[in-house]
Amino acid sequence: MKHSKQKKLEAAIRKNLPLSLRKALYFFLNFNTEYPNWRLKRKILAYLRENELFSQKCDCEKNEIYLFLKNNGLSFFPYEFIKNYNQNSISVYFDIDCDMYYVLHENKRLYFKTNWTEEQVKEYYNSLLIEQDIDSPHRYEYGTFRVNNDIVADIGAAEGIFALSVVERAKKIYLFEADASWIPVLEKTFEPWSNKVVIVNKFVSNTNTDNTICLDEYFSVEKVSFLKADVEGSEIQLLQGVQKLLSQGGLKLAICTYHGQNDSELINDFLIQKGYLTEFSKGYMLFLADKNLSAPWLRKALIRGTSRFIQTK
Repeated sequence: MKHSKQKKLEAAIRKNLPLSLRKALYFFLNFNTEYPNWRLKRKILAYLRENELFSQKCDCEKNEIYLFLKNNGLSFFPYEFIKNYNQNSISVYFDIDCDMYYVLHENKRLYFKTNWTEEQVKEYYNSLLIEQDIDSPHRYEYGTFRVNNDIVADIGAAEGIFALSVVERAKKIYLFEADASWIPVLEKTFEPWSNKVVIVNKFVSNTNTDNTICLDEYFSVEKVSFLKADVEGSEIQLLQGVQKLLSQGGLKLAICTYHGQNDSELINDFLIQKGYLTEFSKGYMLFLADKNLSAPWLRKALIRGTSRFIQTK
């Protein structure tokens, strides 16, 4: 009986209230349960207002973020450029031979997992395009900092979009990916370049075990000249395992710094101590996936490092 009355009430609301009022009513009734991000948004805006925007060291980038959040809500990349992307405009194709969907990324096939739907592919690929936009804080290459006939180590390759973008400019590429479900995807995507792409299904760290690999030992003979890393917060451990590579000279690094609250400072200090010139990517990232996210809320997403030393042979 209670369920029946509820359905009649809902029908009456739909019939008698305009859509705008229905949305407002729903928001009010579910304010504390369905919209926790609304409260987080208020906290972030208040912090930026009180500690950043009106301080003597006002950061114009943070002012831009403040206006975006105020007008649009929370986003990993709180910038206007994300509005240039629409997942519904993405064309997805199906390869019947391998039972995988793929998209054409820079006229090259980028494959996705066999159990994914077309909508999942669109949503995921759209997020990748946003992530590597020229104005994105997460963009690996920028200006003259780019792959140019380098031996590339892509650590945390996932679907392989970065490697696919540079595969024709790279001398050789090593893809390290710990998630076994991505391996057949990478094998299919890089099938046309199998002569120059090596796929390693291990977690990169500072030790060698059955499941982990230390890059200093893996590359004891061949010298990497471009290293990109996105390893879900284990970047420091990874760097501790590349002491020899860091000292060989001629190495370019693009390392994610947003997974932990203090990662940007720790990684920057580490690289400077190793004699590297460092520069953070422009802008900030709001890493909403971190359940421990707290003030100052915004994090630098990526650091680019260049060795001061000439590469040794």
